[in-house]
Amino acid sequence: MSDTPPSPTDLPRTDPRRLRRAGLVIGAALLVVLGAGTATRLAARQDLAAATRDNATPSVHVVRPSGGEAGTLVLPGRLQAWAQAPVYARTEGYLRRWYADIGAPVKAGQVLAEIDAPEVDQQLAAANAALATAQAQRDLSAVTAARWERLVELNAVSRQAADERRGDLAAREAMRNEAQANVQRLRALTGFRRIVAPFDGVVTSRDVDVGALIAAGDGRATPLFTVADTRKLRLYVSVPQSLAAGIRPGLTARFTTPDQPDQVFEAQLVGSADAVDAQSGAMLVQLVFDNSAGRLKPGAYAQVTLDLQGPGAGAAPLRVPSSALLFRKEGTAVAVVGAGDRVQVRPVRIARDFGASLELAGGIGAGDWVVNSPPDAIADGDVVRPVRAQNAAKARS
Repeated sequence: MSDTPPSPTDLPRTDPRRLRRAGLVIGAALLVVLGAGTATRLAARQDLAAATRDNATPSVHVVRPSGGEAGTLVLPGRLQAWAQAPVYARTEGYLRRWYADIGAPVKAGQVLAEIDAPEVDQQLAAANAALATAQAQRDLSAVTAARWERLVELNAVSRQAADERRGDLAAREAMRNEAQANVQRLRALTGFRRIVAPFDGVVTSRDVDVGALIAAGDGRATPLFTVADTRKLRLYVSVPQSLAAGIRPGLTARFTTPDQPDQVFEAQLVGSADAVDAQSGAMLVQLVFDNSAGRLKPGAYAQVTLDLQGPGAGAAPLRVPSSALLFRKEGTAVAVVGAGDRVQVRPVRIARDFGASLELAGGIGAGDWVVNSPPDAIADGDVVRPVRAQNAAKARS
């Protein structure tokens, strides 16, 4: 064996083309690795940005306005007697007897009660005596004046003396007339001892009994009786100003009462106040119901349905939940989600309040999406993520 090392020319030689190919493969692999990492980081960054945008966009629940029946208005009303009169005493004394109790039908002029008035009787007797005295003094003055007139003709007395006698006669006649008027007044008071019904009707109250002390009533005292004519009833309804234009002559209303919920009654419009009350913002409307059968009672509550179809009836009213209302310094408003999920804050006016829902007089349309329970900070142009009621229902199912 030889110990001589091999010369460089004896070593195996490497192909340069193979080296270049290996370098290209390694470079391409590095580029692939770097590109995949960059793409992963870009995707993660985009996902993070999208999640950030989603978190920054608030979710709101939106609902469609619900519509009622066009031209139909349901309002509370109150039934009252066609005529109702409290009956007071016009003379003082003690109640001797009463003849009609509550619920009793009475005719005009029928005696309801009688009063004992001994003081009035004594005053009448004294007034008759005073009238007799005044009449006697007047007759004496008339005779005296006539005598003095004859003496003047004979020049026995002066004209001045005769004129004085005529003046005394005039004064005596005035005193006689005063006494006669007092007698007539007391006779009228004695006639008031009989309490009578002012018109045909029913006694709805009796606040007196036998032996009670009666004081002459002036409208502030308690009435002895109350008489009501219930053959016809007045039905009073307050119509909001926004719907008052639909009230027209010949209007027929349907109504029900709590004591007869299955019965529907009809009443005819007879007039309206033709003015809006400043406190309630409503116009008082009066209807009449024929109660000759005695089916309804005055003072009862009624739920009245008015058909406002015709000129001034307007379109069907729209309702939204009460929680959709916004209170701003400019007034009441609602938030509506429009194109591009952008918010529009629209001013509205409340026509009627039903508690859980509100009927709005304009400001929104039937096809709008109204934000329910909107945040206080919501403003025009805000971008939101609407959650519609239909989608929420599907998600729950």
